Amino acid sequence: MREALQDLWTSLSSIPHVAQILAVAYVTYLLVLACYIVLQKREPVATLSWILSLAALPYIGLFVFYLFGPQKIVRQRLRRGRSREGMSTYDAVCPPDASCTELARVGQATTGLSPSTATDVDWLLDGAATYAAIIDAIGKAQRHVNLEYYIFEPDHAGTAMRDALVERARAGIKVRLLLDAVGSSKVRKAFLRPLLDAGAEMAWFHPRQLLKPLKRPWLNMRTHRKLVVVDGNVAFTGGINVTDEEDDSRNPNAYRDLHMRIRGQVVHSLQLVFLEDWIYATGQGAELFERVDLFPADVPTRAQGSIDAQVLVSGPDSAWEPIHRLHVAAIQEAKHRVWLVTPYFVPGEAARMALTSAALGGLDVRLMVPKQSDSRFVTLAARSYFDELLEAGVRIFEYGPRMLHSKAFIADDDTCIVGTANFDHRSFRLNFELSMMYTDPKLTGELEAILQAEFDSAGEVQPIRDRSLWRKRLPEAFARLASPLL
Repeated sequence: MREALQDLWTSLSSIPHVAQILAVAYVTYLLVLACYIVLQKREPVATLSWILSLAALPYIGLFVFYLFGPQKIVRQRLRRGRSREGMSTYDAVCPPDASCTELARVGQATTGLSPSTATDVDWLLDGAATYAAIIDAIGKAQRHVNLEYYIFEPDHAGTAMRDALVERARAGIKVRLLLDAVGSSKVRKAFLRPLLDAGAEMAWFHPRQLLKPLKRPWLNMRTHRKLVVVDGNVAFTGGINVTDEEDDSRNPNAYRDLHMRIRGQVVHSLQLVFLEDWIYATGQGAELFERVDLFPADVPTRAQGSIDAQVLVSGPDSAWEPIHRLHVAAIQEAKHRVWLVTPYFVPGEAARMALTSAALGGLDVRLMVPKQSDSRFVTLAARSYFDELLEAGVRIFEYGPRMLHSKAFIADDDTCIVGTANFDHRSFRLNFELSMMYTDPKLTGELEAILQAEFDSAGEVQPIRDRSLWRKRLPEAFARLASPLL
């Protein structure tokens, strides 16, 4: 082998002007890809990171770019038209009353989903309570059950959920299951067979295309949403996937997480989110939007709901980064408190400036992250921001030993945002995410009590701590360099 490589090199080096040819090819390769990346109009730091990676590793870098590089998805036509299809009972504009705040208007302008209301919102802590509530709702379904998950494991939790769906499908209830092809990669045909045989429909979101050379693989741009809609009148969403890793009844080290059960007019918006993803993944016609059973008339009207609620969605099909934008706007509007809980903290400049400005202005600004997340690299990147935050007056807490997976935010006494989105670039730009924004003092107070208990049990990071060069500062600094790519 060594002699063959030497012969190959000798042959190449004997070609006239080979060095010049290779140099021109390298410069051409770099210029073409650099122009393509620049035209993506991402943050300058992220753009430069990709260009430098491609320049330093011309072959390996190109392969990594092919797998993970910037991609865009165009679904605007579907999004713009969804509020006009089969939605005669749904308000299409921000109502001219006190609920039409600046935040609500920004949410509508960036997502196309108008402010609404909920009659009931129940906080569900950890997997066992969440799975029990979802399976109970599935068992009572009379028309349909729509599910979308990032991680759906074929373990005990996944089997219990599947069996509940099989029972309803056999009873003639329409069941649709949409799974992310990367997050739910352990699911096999044998596991799905009972469900499909019962008459349910199943689809994969962004199937991997590694064996299709003319198509870039969808290793990024996952659906990170966790959403269940039953009969169009009750929905579940939050941070909890379907996996034994989050089932605290079976695993004492299960993730600490937060979910919601939602009833009321806002379920219409959640149904729209699922249908848009389903139509996109399956190629089925938009006539699904017109199905009466998907948007039943017996759902409470907006006026009947006492909790102001709004669905926030974001993904690579929109340049507005709605969930990121609403977090930053809510921080800037806050008058006395900002609490943020997230498993992955890799903030952009706007969010970092908003948090530090709020703390410098004397607000009660708190951040809670896991003591050790399931990604060592992301943990290091998050800690690289601690010094600046602490100096500004932000109180930072590390939750453990269980992995903290909740994604929650409180501004003042009446506004909260909870959902699937982490506080990082991947959630704000690359993944399809779903969050709920509520403006309600009672509901926010309930969330405050939940988070206060978490803060009380977490360790507070002190300004004076181990900051050794080799074990702390240098690894964190290198991890931070990759923050725009995380």
